[in-house]
Amino acid sequence: MKVIQLVPELNSGGVERGTLEVGRYLSENGHQSIIISNCGRMVEQLIREGSRHVKFPVHKKNPISLLQVPKLRKFFLREKPDIIHARSRIPAWLSYLTLMLINRGKRPNFVTTVHGFYSVNAYSKVMTQSDHVICVSNSIREYVLRNYPQTPQSKLSVIHRGIKSRDYHIGYKPKREWLDKWKEDFPKTTNKRILVLPGRLTRLKGQEEFLKIINILGDEYCGLIIGHVDKKKNGYFNELHALANKMGILKRILFLGHREDLKDIFAISNCVFSLSTKPESFGRTVLEALSIGVPVIGYGMGGVGEILSELFPEGQVACGDILHAVELVKSLEKHPVKPKPNKTFTLEDMLAKIEDVYARLSC
Repeated sequence: MKVIQLVPELNSGGVERGTLEVGRYLSENGHQSIIISNCGRMVEQLIREGSRHVKFPVHKKNPISLLQVPKLRKFFLREKPDIIHARSRIPAWLSYLTLMLINRGKRPNFVTTVHGFYSVNAYSKVMTQSDHVICVSNSIREYVLRNYPQTPQSKLSVIHRGIKSRDYHIGYKPKREWLDKWKEDFPKTTNKRILVLPGRLTRLKGQEEFLKIINILGDEYCGLIIGHVDKKKNGYFNELHALANKMGILKRILFLGHREDLKDIFAISNCVFSLSTKPESFGRTVLEALSIGVPVIGYGMGGVGEILSELFPEGQVACGDILHAVELVKSLEKHPVKPKPNKTFTLEDMLAKIEDVYARLSC
């Protein structure tokens, strides 16, 4: 079986990681994996893991992107894939238009994955126009059926994103070398209770609320804000820095940018937060932290709410209720509660279900 996945770029993020995980799984199981993107820092890993990368500019929401359709048609006809799997709206539109120009007898099966609560319009509707639609959570399935009721339920599958059980397990500990390096690089975290907020720097991710939580808590708490800072968001980064300075907590806050060692950071933390004011489609970092036994406090909605309900219901708070979040931090310090072992959201289960979708369509 030959599968072509399309994603805008390959720099960071859950969608991109999931794309690489599927590519690696296909390669390891005797299938051919091709990934189309506009490149990014993850391309080297993709190639190392057995997939083939082909660069197409499938990332711009611009009419000029339509110039890629004849090129994609030529590429699809030459490669003769069994499956075209689009994981974002621009790649989905380009795939859809390309496939409409291929005779039905030669047309590969078309799969889309709805990764988010997109704005409801004709542009987003393309994610439901495939032969099969994968929804990354029950919340996303409900969103699709509510907003695009003409979508047949029979072509929807809920396949939760997952993580590798062997890598994320209760009791995981960082290596001594990592711990020594951490203490050397970030001495201000020594003898502090560490709270972490992962996620891109954007107003929707709740960095301001996190600063308010750290401000209310005592000096024994240190806050880590981890996530890629887009050049367009430098203004927001400066705002956060100024706010922390105004609150007098700058000495207890670390802005760490993009990190490849999130698992190790989670493992030395007392609590991880998910404070996105917009429902998340899933919430991979929430799952990663819970799976190694670290409590998570998050807004109980969307995919994050699904994960918390299953593994750590004690961590749910209403959206915007930072005082409840503060009380939970204090309560967990006095009366620790451990998350349940993750047996629901595993990478192994996710990959097997995606392969099954591909196989059923290819029959």
